[in-house]
Amino acid sequence: MTAETTSAATIRDVVSRARDAFDAGHTRPIEWRKHILQRLRGLLKSRESALVTAVTADFARPRFEAWATEIGYTRAELDHARARLSLWTRSRRVPTPFIFQPGMSRVTPEPLGVTCVISPWNYPVQLLLMPMIAAISAGNAVVGKPSELTPRTSSELARLFQDIDDPAVALVQGSALEGTELLKNRFDHILYTGGRDGAKNVLRAAAEHLTPVTLELGGKSPVVVSKNADITMAARRIAWGKFFNAGQTCIAPDYVIVEDAVRDRLITALLENIRSFFGDDPSMSPDFGRIVNDSHFHRLEKLLCSGTIEAGGQTDAETRFIAPTVLSDIRPTDLIMQDEVFGPILPVLTVNNLDSGIHIARSGGKPLALYIFSNSRSECRLLIDRIPSGGVCVNGTLVYVGNPYLPFGGVGESGMGRYHGKFGFDTFSHLRAIHTRTFPFDPPVMYAPYSAARERILRFGFGLPDSRGLTTRIYSRVRPAAHRSRR
Repeated sequence: MTAETTSAATIRDVVSRARDAFDAGHTRPIEWRKHILQRLRGLLKSRESALVTAVTADFARPRFEAWATEIGYTRAELDHARARLSLWTRSRRVPTPFIFQPGMSRVTPEPLGVTCVISPWNYPVQLLLMPMIAAISAGNAVVGKPSELTPRTSSELARLFQDIDDPAVALVQGSALEGTELLKNRFDHILYTGGRDGAKNVLRAAAEHLTPVTLELGGKSPVVVSKNADITMAARRIAWGKFFNAGQTCIAPDYVIVEDAVRDRLITALLENIRSFFGDDPSMSPDFGRIVNDSHFHRLEKLLCSGTIEAGGQTDAETRFIAPTVLSDIRPTDLIMQDEVFGPILPVLTVNNLDSGIHIARSGGKPLALYIFSNSRSECRLLIDRIPSGGVCVNGTLVYVGNPYLPFGGVGESGMGRYHGKFGFDTFSHLRAIHTRTFPFDPPVMYAPYSAARERILRFGFGLPDSRGLTTRIYSRVRPAAHRSRR
């Protein structure tokens, strides 16, 4: 089964109708935003079973995982945005320095225009709808592009958007060719989730129109396990985070760095948890997924030659099954350490101390996530300070991404920009500065003809040193009322 394709002319028409709707002011009212979000919520509820079935059919994913991450999580984000929309859209009064008075300053969030969301295959519902929810909340028109690698899910999503029946909220289906055609159109913001090669193509296309871009990529997210960690708890949480969705998660633990003193205990505990989760034969477990396609399967199969197999290693090309695998005796130069694994294979590197671990983690660039297991606060602070990443989770994996009050995004090669909760609203908004002058008093100091006396007054106003080296802190003085937020 293949996803439907869309012609270049149809794509242009979809974007044009979205542009017309935005230019007509169709998307600006809060009532429209709430209506679309409520409509989407209702459709997610009524189409829940069909969407979950489509996701599980596309790559043999456990229904529990599909529902929790694609439907439950997305509906929670939608409800969070809808409940706070009136607060987020308020115009906010900000202080006005003394020198710029009389006057009043405020910041008003405004929609950017017509936005584009391009999503990947590994979480095909969540990673399409959550950015679109943010774009709609901010008052934008939005055109989404789901992945062609999950054709059943894409078809279900297309039917969902047909039922929304609004030109400002649309979907374009097809392969990378249709994605290229879509990006030939002018957008006011693009959010792309996927791999680095695709991100480069998005940036090239965006540069033609000077379009701002949010990129959610990935990278080799390390897990650092200290000798001071709770090894039993660490192993359970690492195994869960790594093998959830068969490792096909952008923030999945990519590899483990463990201090030599607890290395054997950690590996033993990891193997015990794999058996506990998936039984003696994971290929028979209904709770373990499969690899999305043959290309990804064969790429992962080649990585099994690294190190020593402590558990797993079994593969089945016909069903695209790769057992939950733990590899030990891994070196930083091994093949599996050269790129993101994105599958159910967990390399374990042993170090003598945390400094060596920090060196290895830093050499892997700036990943999307960093996971730390330690009961020592000083060790946690050291690792957070020394290892850059998009986000950090201490004594856990994956779960930090579910908090709508935390930004989700990468840094450096793992991405740029952020979303989730209000961070998504802000990403798809223009924070417009508005300063209103009043007429009762108009200081002449700014106007020509200029003089040394006026320069001294201006220095005084800015709080800069005068000829005697004295400074008056008046620039930052504001009226108390200016601190209050108003609509």
